[in-house]
Amino acid sequence: MSEFRFKKFSVKNEESAMKVNTDGVLLGAAVHLDRGGIRVLDAGTGTGTIALMIAQRLEEKNFLDGSSILGIDIDVHSAKEAAENFLNSTWSSHLECRHMPLKECSGTFDLIVSNPPFYDHTLPNPDSRKNMTRHTVSPELEGGADSALSYRTLLEFSATGLSDGGTLAMILPADNEIPLRRLAASFGLALERIMRIRTTPKKDPSRIIVHLKKNPSTGIVPTEETLTVQDGGNYTPGYRNLVKDFYLWG
Repeated sequence: MSEFRFKKFSVKNEESAMKVNTDGVLLGAAVHLDRGGIRVLDAGTGTGTIALMIAQRLEEKNFLDGSSILGIDIDVHSAKEAAENFLNSTWSSHLECRHMPLKECSGTFDLIVSNPPFYDHTLPNPDSRKNMTRHTVSPELEGGADSALSYRTLLEFSATGLSDGGTLAMILPADNEIPLRRLAASFGLALERIMRIRTTPKKDPSRIIVHLKKNPSTGIVPTEETLTVQDGGNYTPGYRNLVKDFYLWG
């Protein structure tokens, strides 16, 4: 059995269409958590890794009581595997997984997280399951098939699915920053935080982690930071500090 071990939990990593990956771990470690008693949605949960990381962090902050985390996935095998991983964790009473598309999800959430598809303007993957989880259209367009998890789908859902003052957090390619900001504003979501991620000091950022707030009470000046993953062939102190509570080598 393929299993990925973290410091405080392990995930079965066989059936999910998309395996444990660096982008998901970055998002799970970086998403801003500032209070407890929250309802969290992990859209496109895959193995459930991001949801499990959030559960661990909520517990470490004494925020887990009264909080609940729902993972959903359109792929039945992914949803089944995530449900098993949730059940085998120490936070199982706070975690739930459902096999369903985002548009069928009901209720409101204080935090929505997603590591959405990002192979924009490329040929679909011949593996239909991976194609559904990783292929999308430009965030400025309508979002493709109803079953796909597109940027527009996430923004549109968050406009009604987030509580007032709630947050949508995503990791996506850095070159989507400007169109994403424009589209988010059209749905009443304002950029609150942005982390630009580059693999080495000399490279341009390849990823961004964004936090978009619904109906902020006042104008927002976004908090901006840059994270470099490696320098001279070694992980940087900033990257190590971000993931140290999760990776076994941290």
